[in-house]
Formats: sequence, C-alpha cells, structure tokens
Amino acid sequence: MIISASRRTDIPAHYSDWFFNRLKEGFVLVRNPMRPRQVSRIYLNPETVDGIVFWTKNPAPMLDRLHLLKPYTFYFQFTLTPYGSDVERTLPSKEKFIIPTFRKLSELIGPERIIWRYDPIFINDSYTAEYHIRRFGELAAALSPYTRRCTISFLDFYRNTKKNFASCPIRPLTPNLQDFLARNLAATAHSCNLRIDACAEERVFSRYGIEKGRCIDDRLFGQLTGLAFRSIKDKNQRPQCGCTESIDIGAYNTCQNGCLYCYANYSEKMIPRNIMKHDPTSPLLTGNIEPDDRITDRKLQTSIISSSLRIPQK
Repeated sequence: MIISASRRTDIPAHYSDWFFNRLKEGFVLVRNPMRPRQVSRIYLNPETVDGIVFWTKNPAPMLDRLHLLKPYTFYFQFTLTPYGSDVERTLPSKEKFIIPTFRKLSELIGPERIIWRYDPIFINDSYTAEYHIRRFGELAAALSPYTRRCTISFLDFYRNTKKNFASCPIRPLTPNLQDFLARNLAATAHSCNLRIDACAEERVFSRYGIEKGRCIDDRLFGQLTGLAFRSIKDKNQRPQCGCTESIDIGAYNTCQNGCLYCYANYSEKMIPRNIMKHDPTSPLLTGNIEPDDRITDRKLQTSIISSSLRIPQK
C-alpha cells in the first residue's frame, strides 16, 4: 500500500504535527469525500506501508523530524512555481525561504527523493509565455543540483478555479502555445540535466523529450528500495493520469496555502470551518468521530510484487 499525503491538502506545511501523531499511533481515519459518514481506518505501521508520497509547497515544518520517517520509503512532490502572492496568497518568499527549504530538504534526503513540480502553468498579462520561459530557466538553474526530475502541467479549469480567476483573466492555452512552452521548458530542463515529464495531459509532448508523468510512481519506489512494485493505474484519478494506486489520507477544503488555482479547496465556507475543527491529536485530519459515523478497516494490498525480487539500480 502506498500512502498519498496528500493531493487534497498540504499536510507537510500545515498538518505535520497531526501526521507524526498518526505515525506514532499507527493508524489514521479518513472520511469518504462522497459519503462523509463512511470512515476508513488505515494502518500506518512500516510493515503495512510500502511507501509514502508527500505533496507540498513548503515542507519546512517537517525538516527537523524527518528521522521519524526512517522506517518508511518516501519521496516528496515539491511544487515551486513562478507566481507571486497575487496567486499563491499565503506562501512565504520563494527566494528567501522556499528555494532554501528545497535545497535543505534535498541535502537531508537526497535529490532522487524530491521531485520539482512546476505546475500548473497558466498565461495572463503578468505571467506571459516569455515570463515562464525566463523564470523556469532561473529556477532550473537554482534547483537542478538538488533534484533529478521536473514535472509540468497546464492549468485545468474546475468550477472553483474559474471563480477564483474571475478578477485575473487568463488567456487560452492553445495547442500552439502549449507546444511553444513545452519545447522551451524541455530544452532548459535538459540543459540542466533534469528529466522532465507532464502530469495528466491529454496532449503528448514526447517529441520534445517530455515523458508521461507518474506522480505516484511505482518505478521510483522500485529504484529507492530495490524491490519490484506493482504498476496498477489508479482508477480514481483522471484518465490521463499515470499514477499507480495509492490511498490518500488528506481532506478537501483544508489547505491554507490560498492558491487561486487550487482544485481541492472548492467551498469558501467550509475551509475556515474545517481548519478551526482541526485537532492534531484526532485520528481525523479535521473534526472528530461522530456517533453516527461508521468506521471500517480499509482492505489493504501490498504494492510490492515480491520481497525477494530485486530490480536493477540506476
């Protein structure tokens, strides 16, 4: 079983105390987003968890406790974009804080366990195509000694993101414009010795040397452990998504990063309520168990094909 922590919220940035409490207790409770009274108990002991993928824009609160992850295999999806506080409203300075944090994390866990995400990409009067090409080059030069791979994607419009961008008009990302950006970003990445892939894109950019992304990546876990992992597409993700199966332990409408493009925060009313209900000692990310909740143990299957079947190391 691979744990995703989390597509739904930034656990490292805002809920790391809760996460480490869950590791100590050995389990986590997760509400079904579609049927909230259905609650799954997921065991988090090292014998059960095959790997953990962290998704974050700021893992600083975790850095002094990474030793607690020693029994686990894990890596980070670290989003670092070119946008300012007009788009990512609560993030600290990229130059003064986020980039140094990226470097520190890499020094602690190794560049092969930190994936730089330059996504989502959108175009407007402030963030033009030329701006993206220039800023991507600056970031690639700063980060390339500290990572091996970069993931890009173009903005997908959900109902809440359309509303968020109402006062900040975005230009259409035509196929020609996508090709222009993909070609230039790929050339820069390759010049910095970075692999580059695209996350859940309908269009194929392989002619520019851009691979199809697999953010929950059985291949990477195989390389990190020397074991053979199952490659089973996650049926709960979009058709274009290349991720292997995982269990997400986050909750929607809880992220505090304030990004206009966020798809996981879709209710302005629920976000402050959920944040106020967060209790670091609760088995749930937000709130506590109610009398009419139904808790069931999640059926788990190992992602490892065979503990004795080793794959070649790169």
